[in-house]
Amino acid sequence: MIPDGTYDVFVVDATPEPGEPGGPPVWHLELTILAGEHRSEVVAVRAAGLRGSEFDLIGIPGTLTVEGGEPRFRLDG
Repeated sequence: MIPDGTYDVFVVDATPEPGEPGGPPVWHLELTILAGEHRSEVVAVRAAGLRGSEFDLIGIPGTLTVEGGEPRFRLDG
């Protein structure tokens, strides 16, 4: 994982996994970092609560925040 900080990212891959019964899927996302020392690195994270399909998510910008080694991802688009 990358060091703690805030990173501008871009979703390059999104794969749904079954979530809770009747709930939205959990997503396996691959994110490319867009700027800074870690530019062009690809980071894999899991995210819950995202709506849409793989095609809706790929190409969407977002923000990855890492605190205490724990990543949080937020879509910007």
